Amino acid sequence: MALTFRSRIEHASAPWVERLNAVPRAVSLAVLIALLAVGVLAPSPWSGVAFAVVAAFVAWLLFLTWQRLTLPERLLRVAVLTLVLAVTVVELAPS
Repeated sequence: MALTFRSRIEHASAPWVERLNAVPRAVSLAVLIALLAVGVLAPSPWSGVAFAVVAAFVAWLLFLTWQRLTLPERLLRVAVLTLVLAVTVVELAPS
């Protein structure tokens, strides 16, 4: 029996989620804050790359948790992802 796309992604993500859970929350938060600081303070191409990494991480977490979230939680997470993607596009687009 073939696995669905969602099942394959969840299965492939399981080791990464376990590693992420093993890392102290303060370290994870520090890495996220560092990426956002690079996104805010670095020159244009590097800031866009930092925001793109944050957007990819948020999208991955949103995909993994989508079925367990309530409607308000989904809307808030989609709004955050949209905001990060918009900033990424603005930073990467040539002026």
